[in-house]
Amino acid sequence: MGFGDLKSPAGLQVLNDYLADKSYIEGYVPSQADVAVFEAVSGPPPADLCHALRWYNHIKSYEKEKGSLPGVKKPLGKYGPANVEDTTGSGAVENKDDDDIDLFGSDDEEESEEAKKLREERLAQYESKKAKKPALVAKSSILLDVKPWDDETDMAKLEECVRSIQADGLVWGSSKLVPVGYGIKKLQIQCVVEDDKVGTDMLEEQITAFEDYVQSMDVAAFNKI
Repeated sequence: MGFGDLKSPAGLQVLNDYLADKSYIEGYVPSQADVAVFEAVSGPPPADLCHALRWYNHIKSYEKEKGSLPGVKKPLGKYGPANVEDTTGSGAVENKDDDDIDLFGSDDEEESEEAKKLREERLAQYESKKAKKPALVAKSSILLDVKPWDDETDMAKLEECVRSIQADGLVWGSSKLVPVGYGIKKLQIQCVVEDDKVGTDMLEEQITAFEDYVQSMDVAAFNKI
Protein backbone atom coordinates (compact mmCIF):
# COMPACT_ATOMS: atom_id res chain seq x y z
CA MET A 1 0.00 0.00 0.00
CA GLY A 2 1.03 3.62 -0.42
CA PHE A 3 0.86 6.63 -2.71
CA GLY A 4 4.31 6.40 -4.31
CA ASP A 5 6.39 9.53 -3.67
CA LEU A 6 4.03 12.14 -2.20
CA LYS A 7 6.60 14.85 -2.85
CA SER A 8 6.43 14.18 -6.60
CA PRO A 9 3.70 15.02 -9.16
CA ALA A 10 3.12 11.31 -9.76
CA GLY A 11 2.54 10.64 -6.06
CA LEU A 12 0.14 13.59 -5.77
CA GLN A 13 -1.77 12.24 -8.80
CA VAL A 14 -2.18 8.89 -7.02
CA LEU A 15 -3.44 10.76 -3.93
CA ASN A 16 -5.87 12.80 -6.06
CA ASP A 17 -7.28 9.67 -7.73
CA TYR A 18 -7.59 7.93 -4.36
CA LEU A 19 -9.61 10.86 -2.92
CA ALA A 20 -11.92 11.17 -5.93
CA ASP A 21 -14.66 9.29 -4.05
CA LYS A 22 -13.42 9.76 -0.48
CA SER A 23 -13.46 12.64 2.01
CA TYR A 24 -10.67 11.21 4.17
CA ILE A 25 -7.75 8.76 3.94
CA GLU A 26 -9.61 6.33 6.20
CA GLY A 27 -13.21 6.25 7.41
CA TYR A 28 -15.68 9.11 7.53
CA VAL A 29 -14.02 11.55 9.94
CA PRO A 30 -10.61 13.25 10.08
CA SER A 31 -8.10 10.98 11.79
CA GLN A 32 -4.39 10.43 12.37
CA ALA A 33 -4.30 8.74 8.96
CA ASP A 34 -5.03 12.15 7.38
CA VAL A 35 -2.40 13.81 9.59
CA ALA A 36 0.26 11.28 8.55
CA VAL A 37 -0.37 11.76 4.83
CA PHE A 38 -0.81 15.55 5.19
CA GLU A 39 2.60 15.86 6.86
CA ALA A 40 4.20 13.84 4.06
CA VAL A 41 2.95 16.27 1.40
CA SER A 42 5.37 19.16 0.93
CA GLY A 43 2.65 21.77 0.24
CA PRO A 44 -0.76 22.41 -1.36
CA PRO A 45 -1.33 20.23 -4.45
CA PRO A 46 -1.79 22.11 -7.77
CA ALA A 47 -5.28 23.34 -8.63
CA ASP A 48 -5.83 20.73 -11.34
CA LEU A 49 -5.64 18.01 -8.66
CA CYS A 50 -8.87 19.30 -7.16
CA HIS A 51 -9.66 16.26 -4.97
CA ALA A 52 -6.23 16.33 -3.34
CA LEU A 53 -6.34 20.12 -2.94
CA ARG A 54 -9.82 19.99 -1.38
CA TRP A 55 -8.63 17.35 1.10
CA TYR A 56 -5.40 19.27 1.85
CA ASN A 57 -7.24 22.52 2.64
CA HIS A 58 -9.79 20.68 4.78
CA ILE A 59 -7.18 18.84 6.86
CA LYS A 60 -5.12 22.04 7.17
CA SER A 61 -8.09 23.60 8.98
CA TYR A 62 -7.56 20.99 11.76
CA GLU A 63 -3.92 22.02 12.28
CA LYS A 64 -4.45 23.14 15.89
CA GLU A 65 -6.49 20.04 16.70
CA LYS A 66 -4.49 17.38 14.87
CA GLY A 67 -3.10 15.90 18.06
CA SER A 68 -6.62 15.15 19.32
CA LEU A 69 -7.91 13.51 16.13
CA PRO A 70 -8.82 9.82 16.54
CA GLY A 71 -6.61 6.92 15.59
CA VAL A 72 -2.89 6.25 15.73
CA LYS A 73 -0.38 7.28 13.09
CA LYS A 74 1.07 4.43 11.04
CA PRO A 75 3.80 4.34 8.37
CA LEU A 76 2.72 5.79 5.02
CA GLY A 77 2.91 2.33 3.49
CA LYS A 78 -0.16 1.37 5.55
CA TYR A 79 -2.40 3.85 3.69
CA GLY A 80 -3.56 4.30 0.11
CA PRO A 81 -4.19 2.00 -2.85
CA ALA A 82 -3.21 -1.62 -2.34
CA ASN A 83 -1.33 -1.83 -5.64
CA VAL A 84 0.98 1.17 -4.99
CA GLU A 85 4.14 1.14 -2.86
CA ASP A 86 5.16 4.05 -0.64
CA THR A 87 8.39 5.68 -1.84
CA THR A 88 8.03 9.11 -0.27
CA GLY A 89 11.74 9.12 0.54
CA SER A 90 14.24 8.91 3.32
CA GLY A 91 13.65 12.50 4.44
CA ALA A 92 10.34 11.60 5.98
CA VAL A 93 11.92 8.60 7.71
CA GLU A 94 14.76 10.66 9.17
CA ASN A 95 12.30 13.14 10.64
CA LYS A 96 10.90 10.38 12.83
CA ASP A 97 13.99 10.64 15.03
CA ASP A 98 13.20 14.26 15.79
CA ASP A 99 9.43 13.98 16.22
CA ASP A 100 7.38 11.99 18.67
CA ILE A 101 4.49 11.57 16.24
CA ASP A 102 5.17 8.05 14.98
CA LEU A 103 5.13 6.01 18.15
CA PHE A 104 3.93 2.82 16.50
CA GLY A 105 5.93 2.73 13.26
CA SER A 106 8.55 0.22 14.43
CA ASP A 107 6.55 -1.79 16.98
CA ASP A 108 5.60 -5.42 16.55
CA GLU A 109 2.48 -6.77 14.87
CA GLU A 110 0.63 -7.27 18.16
CA GLU A 111 0.89 -3.56 19.02
CA SER A 112 -0.20 -2.60 15.49
CA GLU A 113 -3.34 -4.73 15.94
CA GLU A 114 -3.96 -2.99 19.26
CA ALA A 115 -3.73 0.42 17.60
CA LYS A 116 -6.11 -0.70 14.85
CA LYS A 117 -8.61 -1.93 17.45
CA LEU A 118 -8.44 1.42 19.29
CA ARG A 119 -9.11 3.35 16.08
CA GLU A 120 -12.08 1.13 15.21
CA GLU A 121 -13.52 1.56 18.71
CA ARG A 122 -13.31 5.36 18.45
CA LEU A 123 -14.93 5.35 15.02
CA ALA A 124 -17.69 3.10 16.39
CA GLN A 125 -18.24 5.55 19.27
CA TYR A 126 -18.52 8.41 16.79
CA GLU A 127 -21.05 6.53 14.66
CA SER A 128 -23.01 5.65 17.81
CA LYS A 129 -23.20 9.32 18.83
CA LYS A 130 -24.42 10.23 15.35
CA ALA A 131 -27.12 7.56 15.52
CA LYS A 132 -28.45 8.96 18.82
CA LYS A 133 -29.01 12.44 17.41
CA PRO A 134 -32.62 13.57 16.97
CA ALA A 135 -34.19 12.58 13.67
CA LEU A 136 -35.30 16.15 12.90
CA VAL A 137 -32.43 17.96 11.18
CA ALA A 138 -32.50 21.64 10.21
CA LYS A 139 -31.55 22.07 6.56
CA SER A 140 -31.11 24.96 4.15
CA SER A 141 -31.13 25.32 0.38
CA ILE A 142 -28.34 27.61 -0.84
CA LEU A 143 -27.76 29.05 -4.32
CA LEU A 144 -24.14 30.04 -4.87
CA ASP A 145 -22.61 32.32 -7.48
CA VAL A 146 -19.02 31.31 -8.25
CA LYS A 147 -17.16 33.82 -10.43
CA PRO A 148 -14.09 33.01 -12.54
CA TRP A 149 -11.17 35.33 -13.25
CA ASP A 150 -11.92 35.89 -16.93
CA ASP A 151 -13.52 34.46 -20.08
CA GLU A 152 -10.61 32.04 -20.56
CA THR A 153 -11.21 30.16 -17.30
CA ASP A 154 -12.12 26.50 -17.83
CA MET A 155 -15.64 26.52 -16.37
CA ALA A 156 -16.01 22.74 -16.59
CA LYS A 157 -12.90 22.34 -14.45
CA LEU A 158 -14.11 25.06 -12.07
CA GLU A 159 -17.39 23.18 -11.54
CA GLU A 160 -15.51 19.90 -11.07
CA CYS A 161 -13.42 21.53 -8.35
CA VAL A 162 -16.50 22.91 -6.59
CA ARG A 163 -18.30 19.55 -6.68
CA SER A 164 -15.17 17.82 -5.35
CA ILE A 165 -15.84 19.48 -1.99
CA GLN A 166 -17.44 16.81 0.18
CA ALA A 167 -18.67 17.03 3.74
CA ASP A 168 -21.14 15.29 6.00
CA GLY A 169 -24.39 17.25 5.57
CA LEU A 170 -23.60 18.69 2.12
CA VAL A 171 -25.37 17.62 -1.10
CA TRP A 172 -24.72 19.34 -4.43
CA GLY A 173 -27.62 19.93 -6.81
CA SER A 174 -28.19 21.41 -10.25
CA SER A 175 -26.01 24.08 -11.82
CA LYS A 176 -25.86 26.38 -14.83
CA LEU A 177 -23.61 29.01 -16.39
CA VAL A 178 -24.97 32.57 -16.27
CA PRO A 179 -23.51 35.37 -18.47
CA VAL A 180 -22.19 38.37 -16.53
CA GLY A 181 -20.75 40.42 -19.42
CA TYR A 182 -17.71 40.70 -21.70
CA GLY A 183 -17.98 37.01 -22.56
CA ILE A 184 -17.55 35.97 -18.92
CA LYS A 185 -19.95 33.48 -17.34
CA LYS A 186 -20.36 32.62 -13.66
CA LEU A 187 -21.25 29.22 -12.23
CA GLN A 188 -24.58 29.19 -10.40
CA ILE A 189 -24.88 26.01 -8.34
CA GLN A 190 -27.45 24.73 -5.85
CA CYS A 191 -26.70 22.80 -2.68
CA VAL A 192 -28.58 21.55 0.37
CA VAL A 193 -26.79 21.65 3.73
CA GLU A 194 -27.48 20.53 7.28
CA ASP A 195 -27.26 23.77 9.26
CA ASP A 196 -25.33 22.37 12.23
CA LYS A 197 -22.68 20.75 10.01
CA VAL A 198 -22.07 23.02 7.01
CA GLY A 199 -22.06 26.83 6.84
CA THR A 200 -21.52 29.38 4.08
CA ASP A 201 -18.18 30.42 5.62
CA MET A 202 -16.86 26.88 5.22
CA LEU A 203 -18.13 26.69 1.64
CA GLU A 204 -16.56 30.03 0.74
CA GLU A 205 -13.22 29.07 2.29
CA GLN A 206 -13.01 25.77 0.41
CA ILE A 207 -14.34 27.07 -2.93
CA THR A 208 -12.08 30.14 -3.05
CA ALA A 209 -9.11 27.87 -2.21
CA PHE A 210 -9.23 26.86 -5.89
CA GLU A 211 -7.65 30.21 -6.64
CA ASP A 212 -6.46 29.29 -10.13
CA TYR A 213 -10.09 29.16 -11.24
CA VAL A 214 -12.19 31.05 -8.68
CA GLN A 215 -12.16 34.80 -8.20
CA SER A 216 -14.97 34.97 -5.64
CA MET A 217 -18.08 33.29 -4.27
CA ASP A 218 -21.38 34.91 -3.26
CA VAL A 219 -24.60 33.57 -1.76
CA ALA A 220 -27.35 34.34 -4.30
CA ALA A 221 -30.20 32.79 -2.29
CA PHE A 222 -30.57 31.12 1.12
CA ASN A 223 -33.76 29.36 2.15
CA LYS A 224 -34.61 27.21 5.17
CA ILE A 225 -36.15 23.86 4.31
